[in-house]
Amino acid sequence: MTQRDISKEDTRPPQIIYALYLAGLVTANITLLIGVIIAYVYRREAPLWLQPHYRYLIRTFWIGSLYFIVTFTLSLTVVGALLWPLLVIWLGVRCVLGWLSVRKGEPPARPGSWLW
Repeated sequence: MTQRDISKEDTRPPQIIYALYLAGLVTANITLLIGVIIAYVYRREAPLWLQPHYRYLIRTFWIGSLYFIVTFTLSLTVVGALLWPLLVIWLGVRCVLGWLSVRKGEPPARPGSWLW
């Protein structure tokens, strides 16, 4: 897919969702919830090449929620305190890689991955 084939309007919603997820790192996480709702709304009407991005975004929310629960539960011990930075890095890397893929007009490298 060339840059000319990519509509800026098509790529705007996933880019906004990636930004909302990143904002969730410094806000009260409400932006993550808003982002996943937007992803669910836009995923069915998205062009075929963007659908993997919505899948990736939705999976990022749910996998991140699971990782959050595990980290929060383990926070009662020293291990949990060490996991918080890893959770932040994980979310940041996933969002930046996804956002860069959207800008290039490509699907995310591994939309089914639990890591990056």
